[in-house]
Amino acid sequence: MASSRRPTYTGTGRRPAAPHEEPIVITASKSVPDPEPAEPTGRKKRKDREPVPGGNVLAFPEPRGRRLKRNIVIAACITAAMVAGLLAVAIFSPVLAVGTITVSGTKILTEAQVKTALEPLRGRPLPQISDEEVTRLLGPLVQVKSVSSEARPPSELVVKVLERAPVALVKQGEQYQLVDVEGVQLAATDDPSSVSLPVIDGGAGAIGKDLFQATAAVLGALPPDVLAKLSNASAQSVDAVELKLVDGQTIVWGNAGERELKAKVLEALLKAPADPKNPVRVYDVSVPRHPVTR
Repeated sequence: MASSRRPTYTGTGRRPAAPHEEPIVITASKSVPDPEPAEPTGRKKRKDREPVPGGNVLAFPEPRGRRLKRNIVIAACITAAMVAGLLAVAIFSPVLAVGTITVSGTKILTEAQVKTALEPLRGRPLPQISDEEVTRLLGPLVQVKSVSSEARPPSELVVKVLERAPVALVKQGEQYQLVDVEGVQLAATDDPSSVSLPVIDGGAGAIGKDLFQATAAVLGALPPDVLAKLSNASAQSVDAVELKLVDGQTIVWGNAGERELKAKVLEALLKAPADPKNPVRVYDVSVPRHPVTR
C-alpha cells in the first residue's frame, strides 16, 4: 500500500540533490592580515614613521633648532651679499663723484691755491677720498699745518684747512718773511707795518738757529693781542730773550721756560692801569711768580 505522506524538504526550500549529483556548497571567508610584530616593551608605536623607498630606514623630522639655525645662516649670507653690492655701488658709482670742492680756514693761502692742489680729486667717487690723500695733495703748501675733509653727497667735498700761525717777521733783502715758531717761511711782504708782527732782529741766519728758535718759541706763546703790540724781538742768548713794544717799552723774558705762565703774567701787567707820574719802561717776567716793573 502506498504511503500517503508527502515528502518533506528542509534547508533552503530547494529540492534535494539527486543521488548522483554533488551537493552545492556556498562558503564565504574574510582574509585576516598577518599581525604586525609587537613593539618592544616600553616603546610607543610611532604612526608618523614612513617607509623609505628601497629600505627599511625610517625618516625622522629635522629638529627645529637645526632648521632655525640653517635659516639664520642663509639670511645672513643674503644680507651680506646685498650689503657688499651696495658698498660696491657706493664706492665706484659715478653718481657720487666729486663735482664741488669747498675750502675754509685759509688766511695766508687763498681758496684758489687749495682748490688747484686738490684738482686731481675732481671726478673721483667721494667714498674713495680720505684725509690722508687730501693731506698728501696739500703737502707742497707749507702754510698748511693740518687738514680735514668731509664728504657731502652727492658731489661736494668740504676741506677745512688749519694753517701755520705766523709769529714774527724776518728781514731778508728788501722783503720781510712771515715765519712760524719753527721758522717755516709762510709768506713775504715789502711793508712790515702792514702786518701786526714783531721783527726778529737778524733772523735765523744772523743770530743762529738756537737763538732764533728760542725767540720764535717765546713769540708763539703770546696771545694775538699782545703779539700785535710788539715791534721787535732779540736774544743775546737762549736765556736772555727780550721783546720791544711799539711804544718803546722793554719786556725782559729770560729763557723759553714757563712760556704759558709768563705770557699770562705779561698780559695782566699790560692791562693794568698806567700811572702817568710813574710810567713803566720795563716789564720783567723772567721770574713769572715774582714779576717786576720799573
